[in-house]
Amino acid sequence: MAKLPELMTAIEISTPGGPEVLIASHRPLPVPRAGEVLLKVAYAGVNRPDVIQRKGLYPAPPGASDLPGLEVSGTVVAVGDNVDPTVIGSRYCALVSGGGYAEYCLARMDVCLPVPAGMEMVEAAALPETLFTVWHNVFERGFAAPGEAILIHGGTSGIGTMAIKLGKLFGLTVIVTCGSDDKCAAAIKIGADHAINYNSSDFVEGVKAITNGEGVHLVLDMVAGGYVSRNLQCLREDGRHVTIAVQGGMTAEINMAYVMSRRLMLTGSTLRPRTAEFKALLAQEISATVWPMVCDGALRPEMDKIFPLAEAAAAHSYMESGAHVGKIMLAV
Repeated sequence: MAKLPELMTAIEISTPGGPEVLIASHRPLPVPRAGEVLLKVAYAGVNRPDVIQRKGLYPAPPGASDLPGLEVSGTVVAVGDNVDPTVIGSRYCALVSGGGYAEYCLARMDVCLPVPAGMEMVEAAALPETLFTVWHNVFERGFAAPGEAILIHGGTSGIGTMAIKLGKLFGLTVIVTCGSDDKCAAAIKIGADHAINYNSSDFVEGVKAITNGEGVHLVLDMVAGGYVSRNLQCLREDGRHVTIAVQGGMTAEINMAYVMSRRLMLTGSTLRPRTAEFKALLAQEISATVWPMVCDGALRPEMDKIFPLAEAAAAHSYMESGAHVGKIMLAV
């Protein structure tokens, strides 16, 4: 095996601010601890939490790398204690707590998923963050079941496109909201059953029309704020509301009598600060339930644009423009 370099190129956040604060630096290679592997990174995903971290609003959890990047694909080049050394040389993608914007990245072996033969590494790197988030929130917290209807906001985002694809694979009727007619058309092409342009129509009325006044069983909400009370009006009785981001504000005013009378359930989660044990269990469930669909080609991420690692700032600017449909990636 080739000797590993002492230093690697990484993209760090020089100070909280705009995309321009992402700068290249040289750092020592991280050393895998017990249960960890060191991946030579092929690709890293760009996700909304990276942008929020860059702005200084979402610090890395204790013990995690201060570098941005929550998902990677790569080849194992070193292992820590309690990891089978025969995995060295194998291709994996992984959900990580930080450090993805670099030539090398640590990952816990129990949240690594094997890259199927024939799958491109860039597609593999585009899966972990959205797949773990959508599976946990739609199917574990939201109890989505075949035959139900779901409303997904941000239908052409990385999360939105993954939610469309998983929803259809597991028998849901999928309604999404998007900000333009072009994006609505893109969402339908990806697999959504219905798409509502929230800039030209009221999505509450749109959902009622689509569902013959009954409403959806589940809302996947990335907006929060003033959307929450409107989302609740989209739910049928015993409906579930799951919040995974607060892009529209952290507080919401809702009518609790309405919640009580319709027996609605409100929940939400954020993945990054969850324990390693929780993420390992989530990886096990995804490996058993979803990964076979990845292996046979039934599930692939929706890809948008690939930037070189050195152009991470441009990738962030592109994400903040809102022009993307699907995943933005960094080639390492």
